[in-house]
Amino acid sequence: MDSVPSARLSSFYCAYYAALGAFTPYWSLFLQKRGLDPAAISVLMSLWYGTRVFAPSSWGWLVARSDRPVYWLRAGCVATVATFALFLWPMQFGGLFWAMCLFCFAYNAVMPQFEALTLSHLKEKSERYGTIRVWGSIGFIATVSLFGVLLDHIDVGHLPLLMLPLFVALAGTSFLNTYGSSHSDTADNDNGFLDALRRREVIVFLIVALLLQISFGPLYTFFSVYLDEHGYNASDIGLFWAIGVAVEISVFFFGARLLARWNARRLVLASALIGVVRWSLTALFPDSTTIILLAQTTHAITFAGFFAASMQLLAEYFPGRMNGHGQGIFYGFSSGVGGVAGALISGLVWKAWGGQATFLVGAGFAALAAGVWMLRDSRPRTTSHRH
Repeated sequence: MDSVPSARLSSFYCAYYAALGAFTPYWSLFLQKRGLDPAAISVLMSLWYGTRVFAPSSWGWLVARSDRPVYWLRAGCVATVATFALFLWPMQFGGLFWAMCLFCFAYNAVMPQFEALTLSHLKEKSERYGTIRVWGSIGFIATVSLFGVLLDHIDVGHLPLLMLPLFVALAGTSFLNTYGSSHSDTADNDNGFLDALRRREVIVFLIVALLLQISFGPLYTFFSVYLDEHGYNASDIGLFWAIGVAVEISVFFFGARLLARWNARRLVLASALIGVVRWSLTALFPDSTTIILLAQTTHAITFAGFFAASMQLLAEYFPGRMNGHGQGIFYGFSSGVGGVAGALISGLVWKAWGGQATFLVGAGFAALAAGVWMLRDSRPRTTSHRH
């Protein structure tokens, strides 16, 4: 009998990424509608990533020491609903800043813990992760497509009201899930965790994840604005985002076969190299619908391939109860520090040199990530000295 509660796990991913499907492509347009300039938008969007530095690790620390860790997951989801409701009120930059801090902290706290919850059910079946996580991609693509059509007819200023039910659904699914038995297999010993964290390959992996997240900064912060400047309407923008996420689905469905043929370490390198191509095409050919669509299809490897590989590597690096803490460090360092750097660097480059240069800088960071990963096994030769 299959002991993995796939439907309940999938429902959480679907709800979480459905909300993200409305937030990521359209939130910068909402902020632009509030009268903010690119520099202010980049600051506010950087908070989405900045809170990832602290939220996952602090929540993970609490979870690891709790007798009922699922309570923290549910509390984070309820807090996400409450803090997002703040955007229903009209606010200037100062109010938006603090609302973004609270909302992003709560929202970013929950997913790393749910990843650990999912892996606690999968145990030795980590290759099945993709068939569960794929429902997040389905939720994302459904929402990004629907909202693209809606926002062609409804003012983007109403975006918070349209999104609030998605967060309510997220909170509801959190009460359907709990941890599996393997969550207690390995105690979260601080010394053991630090020993795992100090491993050379773990450090290199985190650096590469950081660089790749910086390379995504132009996409997450300004892609919709970039397309808007080149004459695309909201439904077109939604289509481009949807195409990117649609190709994720194939990777998550066939992830086990992909990882059997291309191991996780090779997938990390492939995602970085293809990222160089993706951001370069986006920078150089923004007016070509065909090329932008082609660039978006590479999301299958640049995001989904890297993500699937990362989950397998994190299960290897941080087994058992350490995984939640490891997930928190991964999210905090890559999506947190890398996301802040990516958003702020994108804002500065955009203001100085425009959209094309911004995406070329993203290509440069992807190339740097590929170089670091290729050098991960190189070690200086040591020579013995006789006395």
